[in-house]
Amino acid sequence: MQAKYEIVEDGVKEKILAGTYAIGDKLPTETELMNDYNVSRYTVRRAIGDLENEDFVYRIQGGGMYVNDWQTAQANKNNSNRMIGVIATHIANYIFPSIISGADQIISDNGFSILLANTHNDPKLERRSLTTMLQSNVTGLIIEPTQSTIPTANRDLYDKIAELGLPVVFINATYDLPELNAPSVTTNDEGAMAKLTNYLIDQGHERILGVFQVDDVQGVNRMNGFIKAYQEHAAIALKSNIIMYQSMDPIKQILAKIEHAVKSNSRPTAIVCYNDQLAIRVIDMVKSLNLRIPDDISITGFDDYNVVRYIDPAITTMSHEKERMGHDAAQLLMNLISKKPTKSIVYDPEMVVRDSVKKIN
Repeated sequence: MQAKYEIVEDGVKEKILAGTYAIGDKLPTETELMNDYNVSRYTVRRAIGDLENEDFVYRIQGGGMYVNDWQTAQANKNNSNRMIGVIATHIANYIFPSIISGADQIISDNGFSILLANTHNDPKLERRSLTTMLQSNVTGLIIEPTQSTIPTANRDLYDKIAELGLPVVFINATYDLPELNAPSVTTNDEGAMAKLTNYLIDQGHERILGVFQVDDVQGVNRMNGFIKAYQEHAAIALKSNIIMYQSMDPIKQILAKIEHAVKSNSRPTAIVCYNDQLAIRVIDMVKSLNLRIPDDISITGFDDYNVVRYIDPAITTMSHEKERMGHDAAQLLMNLISKKPTKSIVYDPEMVVRDSVKKIN
């Protein structure tokens, strides 16, 4: 059970980290904090004393308590740290363990350790992750942007990172933050999806349903590739269909929309999924409708997730560099730290043809 002073300390710190109390803002008075938390003056002073020691707060004699420039203060405490921060949208599953493994090979070889953070594609959790990295005095950052199609709500923290000169490399997507001058390691998602969609069209498919996550740049680019392929086949363009969703949408809701399209009179002959993770769920749903894959509906994914070759049927997909992406991102970061020239990397995925697509005569 937390002590009362810890509850006050955590409450004030939470508001500072969230930006409710910005740097330079005057904090509530001791009396106001006593009333807010129903505690004694001693408890408030104990909590504020701890926050002063952590560089979150400073006092002006007779003038009150204020939010300190805590990021700069903490970054200046120790500039000999050998820690690299890695912030990903999903650490524990899908392709991210391979990316992190690739990064760790380079990071550990250069005498650094990894500090991991997971945002679950939530800007609020990204803010916590960035704050943790700044508090931990990391030497550099590898970041997968959160909801990258939306202007970041954490611009103030990225501004601070730029001000501190902290080296940053983006993976999978980027933010429009020119002041960071950060290189990136990404995939040609638009070109890859155009290639995959054209393959399906070449196999005789005209009614193709594309399902794309659109709060990440990767998803928007893949959707654009799908559209681009149909633009090259104007005679059948109106037979295409698209379902868009966001990362926070319940999977049941997404699958319900796909099921509605599958049950329609103009049922698609193929479904292009944003990634392999979604393709696996779509295959299960389609099978539950007593439809056969690929005889009744062809299904494709993206990323060449390591389990899709073992699914029945094995899934046709586009490759993702995974471990190599982590390796290359970490090497770019080491180059930035060593003041060596860097250049962004863009991969061109290869198509992996398996058993989930049928040629239509």
